Amino acid sequence: MSSSKRGTIAKDVARIAGVSTATVSRAFNYPDHVSAEVRARIESVAKNLGWAPHGAARALATRRSGAIGAVFPTLTLGDFPRAIQALQHELARNKHTLLLAFSEYDLDQELGQIRMLLEGGVDGLVLVGKSHHEDVPELLARYGIPTIHAFVFDPAAPNTCIGPDNHKALYRLTRHLIDLGHTRFGILGQSARNNDRVRARLQGVRDALAESSIAIHPKHFAEGQWGIAEGKFLLRRILRHSPAPTALVCGNGYLAIGAMLECQRLGIRVPEDMSIVGYDDFEIMSELPVPITTVRVSGEDVGRRCAQTLISRLTGTVDEPPHECSAELLLRASSGPPRKGEIPALDLGPEEHRDQEIDEARPVRLT
Repeated sequence: MSSSKRGTIAKDVARIAGVSTATVSRAFNYPDHVSAEVRARIESVAKNLGWAPHGAARALATRRSGAIGAVFPTLTLGDFPRAIQALQHELARNKHTLLLAFSEYDLDQELGQIRMLLEGGVDGLVLVGKSHHEDVPELLARYGIPTIHAFVFDPAAPNTCIGPDNHKALYRLTRHLIDLGHTRFGILGQSARNNDRVRARLQGVRDALAESSIAIHPKHFAEGQWGIAEGKFLLRRILRHSPAPTALVCGNGYLAIGAMLECQRLGIRVPEDMSIVGYDDFEIMSELPVPITTVRVSGEDVGRRCAQTLISRLTGTVDEPPHECSAELLLRASSGPPRKGEIPALDLGPEEHRDQEIDEARPVRLT
């Protein structure tokens, strides 16, 4: 069928349904922006006339592809998988396709993926955080498509931010431990390289401690990646330096789980000997013998709001301001008042390297 013929039928659908051609277009492209009654009438008329909108023709007419691009650092961490699922679901409801790429926290790789998505004609873009390759701002300005920075909140950002205030979340978590009476802290931190969210969280911890004139011994700060084995390894590293901390702040849920399991293996009681808190909330964190106090961010809420904001920009409806998603503090059994008296150093044997198995030494009970 020729484009002129299709255009004529589209006008017939509008005329018979008693609406404008623009409303017909919205009914098929953005059904949520048309009432159910009007949409049903348009669909009925279109079906009787044997007409359906042609994707390629629609793209040419609107200069839109119907695709939204997103670049996430990884699919294996925290709330990212839930955010991606919600993002895709909400976009699909509005007749958009999600094109997804993973940067592995590599800024050069992310730049190439952003360029590929833009050259492919995506209508909008979702990026995680605000730390990107220095060429990204100019690239985004050149294409001029709506862009959202997810999992970060900063009203001063040039584009919309949708996510938690990472600094505030870890500030509150650290204040919780300080209010319990802790003064000796340890940190198992995820690497802050190319990760502004981690930097903001670490600063939140430092600011809360500084307000109470609490300093962290340099040997009680251990930085790594993610993973349960990494949490075990990093905990053993800081335990080599006495006196051991009575409170341990972990940069992600996997590190917290690893620290908890290693404490149990060594006979360190949680929270009697050491309180452990984390960030993120996986199901296992609440199902462990000692459930872990943590900060929960709704990845579903972040993904859904990213999609809704992009759609509102593309349809010309009200442009939403930066949105702060909640970061809920979940108080569980792993955090409590500090133990009275010094915690003795543990005999952990020779220091391990990351590529070595953690030895199965006899559990040690703190006394």
